[in-house]
Amino acid sequence: MKPIQLERILQSQGFGTRRECRTLVRAGLVEIGGETVEDPFAPFDPLGLEFVVDGEVWTYHERVYLMLHKPLDYECSRQPQHHRSIFELLPPQFALRDVQPVGRLDVDTTGLLLLSDDGQFIHRWSSGRKRIPKCYQVGVRHPVTDAMLQALRDGVQLHDEPDPVRAQRCEATGELAFEMVVTEGKYHQVRRMVAAAGNRVETLHRRSVGGLELPADLAVGDWRWMSEADLEALHRFEA
Repeated sequence: MKPIQLERILQSQGFGTRRECRTLVRAGLVEIGGETVEDPFAPFDPLGLEFVVDGEVWTYHERVYLMLHKPLDYECSRQPQHHRSIFELLPPQFALRDVQPVGRLDVDTTGLLLLSDDGQFIHRWSSGRKRIPKCYQVGVRHPVTDAMLQALRDGVQLHDEPDPVRAQRCEATGELAFEMVVTEGKYHQVRRMVAAAGNRVETLHRRSVGGLELPADLAVGDWRWMSEADLEALHRFEA
């Protein structure tokens, strides 16, 4: 990439308007390579650039691709109605970059949530028409039966849906627990399907999207940048 003025690099990464970024630099709050940079117009190659703003280390990313381990009682909205927002778990720079959740998990659902500022990426991985598998760990009120699992595999009728909705896979994991893979993105789909099969969801946790699994070392409420390996894993699934 061509060198870009430092103020423009900071602006692109969500540190404010160009004027605000210029002020940060002139206040001596930006370091590159261990040296304070006080010229906001100094050019740098942004690709892979690591810089420090007010003591916090950042790396330049042209686009934002994140994963978040969503906790209970958080809404996937910038203007939550009854609970806290997932955006409280993220640095404010992402709000200025208009980072959005890729699909949504409801307030009572935990697990893997993707976020991005790439419109095409968001559309691809949230569109129900793409039939992207999403695996959920489901805890239920009543014991799991073979008949319930088979009903979910065969398809259950949901209100306002013309055709039965099927699970791609269902497997019991305990007396009151099972894993379920769905490929559509219908409203409260798993909860509604389980209710239609004669049971009730008590806990719901999304374990994976596409071929990407929630990392075991990503604690509840934590986020991380998606690596190239993560993005490749996302695409590894059977359509």
